[in-house]
Amino acid sequence: MVKRAARSSGPRIPLRLRLRRTRGRLLRRLIIALLLLIVALCTAAVVAYRLTGIPDPHPETVTQSTVFVDDKGSYLGRRGPVDRQEVPLSQVPRYVQDAVIAAENRSFRTDDGVSPRAIARAVLASLTGGERQGGSTITQQYVKNALLSPEQSLSRKAREALIAIKLDRTRSKDEILAGYLNTVYFGRGSAGIEAAARNYFGVDTRNLTVSQGAALAAIVNIPSYYEKAGSDPEVTSTLRARWEWVLDAMTASGSITAKQRAQAAFPAFRFYPPGATEGQRQYMIDVAAQEAADRLGITEDQLARGGYTVHTTFDLALQDATTEAVKDIKSDKGITLHTAVVAIVPGDGAVRLLYGGSDYARQPFNDAVGGAVEAGTALDPFGMVRLGAPLTALPKTAAPTPLKLASAYATVAANGMYAAPYTVTKITRDGRAVYTARPDTRRALDEKEAYMVSAQMSKSYGDALPAVPTARRAPQTVFTAGAGGGITRRTVWSTRLDPQLALTCALFADRPGKKKNTTTPAQLPNDPPPTESATETTAQIWRLATTGTG
Repeated sequence: MVKRAARSSGPRIPLRLRLRRTRGRLLRRLIIALLLLIVALCTAAVVAYRLTGIPDPHPETVTQSTVFVDDKGSYLGRRGPVDRQEVPLSQVPRYVQDAVIAAENRSFRTDDGVSPRAIARAVLASLTGGERQGGSTITQQYVKNALLSPEQSLSRKAREALIAIKLDRTRSKDEILAGYLNTVYFGRGSAGIEAAARNYFGVDTRNLTVSQGAALAAIVNIPSYYEKAGSDPEVTSTLRARWEWVLDAMTASGSITAKQRAQAAFPAFRFYPPGATEGQRQYMIDVAAQEAADRLGITEDQLARGGYTVHTTFDLALQDATTEAVKDIKSDKGITLHTAVVAIVPGDGAVRLLYGGSDYARQPFNDAVGGAVEAGTALDPFGMVRLGAPLTALPKTAAPTPLKLASAYATVAANGMYAAPYTVTKITRDGRAVYTARPDTRRALDEKEAYMVSAQMSKSYGDALPAVPTARRAPQTVFTAGAGGGITRRTVWSTRLDPQLALTCALFADRPGKKKNTTTPAQLPNDPPPTESATETTAQIWRLATTGTG
C-alpha cells in the first residue's frame, strides 16, 4: 500500500511533453532507419545489377530468311521461317534512324536506357491490376522483344530495366539501335527494317526515302493495324496523321529541314495482301532455291535460314506479263490445260522466263522444268545432224521437258554453242558475294549443222505465224510443231529465236486417270485451234520480251 501511494504521489507528465522531449531521439532513429533502408535498397540494386547478365537473343530473333530478287533487283520472294534479314546500321539512312527515334523514344541518344516514368507506370499498373504498360525506351523495347520472354510481371519488368541499363552502359547507342531495327516487328510478317522496306515499298533499306522512313517509323506503334495501309482507306488515313506527327517531330529536332518537310509526300504502299501473281513466282523460287543450295553445298533448309540474297536471272516484269498473256487460253470441261513457257539467252544459258503453271497453290509441280511433254515433230529439225553432248540423246527423247527443249533451240540460236541453263547469277550474304555464276558452255553443233537445223525450223511446220517485227534485232526463226494432228492434237510446241533470245511455249492437256491421283494425256481444245493459240501466245510474249514492254 505504501509503495502504491508513493507512485501516485508524483506529478503526471503529459504525452505531448513526453513526445517533445523524445522527438529528437525518434527523428534520429527514423533517419537512421531510412538511411539503412536506402543503403539496403542500393546494395540490393547493385548486387542485382552485378548478378544480372545480358542474355543472348532468342533464336527466332536472330534467324534470317533468304531473299530472291530478279535480274534488276526487284523482290521475288523469300524462303525461311521468319521474314528477316539483318542490315548494318550504315545501310540505314540517318533520316530513317531519326524517324524511328522521333516516333518511339526521342531521348534515346541521351538517356540511360530506361525511362523512370515508364517504369513507375508499369509498377503501379502491376500493383493495382490496371492496364499493362510497356517500356517506352528503344533499349527497353529491344530487351523485351529480343532478349526476354513476353511475360508481363513486376519481376520481369525489373529485370528488363536492369538489363536495359547494363546494355546502355556496355554497348554503344548505335549497336542498340541496330539490334532494335533488325528485330522490331513492322507488320506484314516483317521482322526488322529490311523486310519491312521490301514488303511495304519494294525497296532495300538503303533506298528508303524520308517519307517512307517516317511511314515505317509510324507503323511500329501498332503494326498489326497499320499493315493494311494502302488497301484500307481508314487505316491509311490514320497512318497518314501519325506520319505527319513523326515528320513534325523530325523537323523540330533538326533531323530534316523545313524544305524537306514541305517536300515530303505520303508514300504509296505495295498492295496488301499480295495478289495472285505472288503465288505464281514460287515456281521460279523453287528452281532458284535448289540451284543456290547446290552451288553453296548446303541444304535448302540451311539456305532458307541463312540470310542470303539470291540474285536470279529472271525478268519479273516479263514473268508477270506472261501470266496475264496465258490466262485466257481456254480448256474444255474435264480437261486440264497446261502451259509451260521458257526463255533462255543463247550462248549464255541465263533463264529469263520460267512459267511452270497457272496456280502454284493448286499445282506446285513445275511443268517447265519437270513436265515430260510429248515431243512429236518438235524434234524433227534435229534429226539430220550429229549432236554433241549434252544434246546427244535429244532426238531419241519422246518426252523432253520444256526447259531441255528450249536449251536445245537456244543452242541453234547461238550457232551451235550449248550453254547450260542457270537461274542464279550471284549469291550474297552480309553484303559480300559468296557465289558468282559463270556460263558453262560447250560446242554441241558446228555452225553449219546449226544453220541446217535453223533452216529446217524455218520451213512450213504446222500453222506458224509470220515473225514479229522487232526494231534493231536480227530476223527471228519461227517454228510450230507437236504431237498428234488435226483435231486430235495432244501437244503444241511454238518456238521463236534469234541470237539474243530463245523462247519456247508448250501447250498440252490431261484428264484424270482411271486410278486415283493419276492423269492421262488428253486432246487439246480445238476452238480456237491449239496451234493458233500457241503461236499467237508465243508471239505476244516475244513482243513483250524484246521490246521491254513486259
